[in-house]
Amino acid sequence: MFSKSESKQIRQEFWIAFGKSYPKKWILYNTKIKGLAFKFHFEVKKALVSLDVETDDIERRIILWDKLLALKSILKSEDFLPEAHFEDAFVLDNGKEISRIFVRREKISIHNKNTWQESMQFLSTHMQRFEDFFLAYREILEI
Repeated sequence: MFSKSESKQIRQEFWIAFGKSYPKKWILYNTKIKGLAFKFHFEVKKALVSLDVETDDIERRIILWDKLLALKSILKSEDFLPEAHFEDAFVLDNGKEISRIFVRREKISIHNKNTWQESMQFLSTHMQRFEDFFLAYREILEI
């Protein structure tokens, strides 16, 4: 097990190594659509890449989520992310409820340097596919 400070140091090392290995400016929070953001997530033994609909305006969240659901078959096609999961009500650690589309990879850990290359490849590949989808269908998602 790692102390909090050791864990923080390992996470920082991972993200620095990821940035050096994949020097791309990801869209992430800069979708230019309020309440819609891409995110990288790591838990103990899994990684996620997600598209989160998180806004305090429930009507806006519903509209964005409905638009994403209308594009579900396209996103889940072989061109993008066939393994994508849709959760209309996902509760964050802080108690906030969001809607989330995500892909997950098990058995990789930010704390295990032996899985870093596999983790980085997963994050890069799946974020790129999310971004490709978003760029192709951005106009539909705009409110």
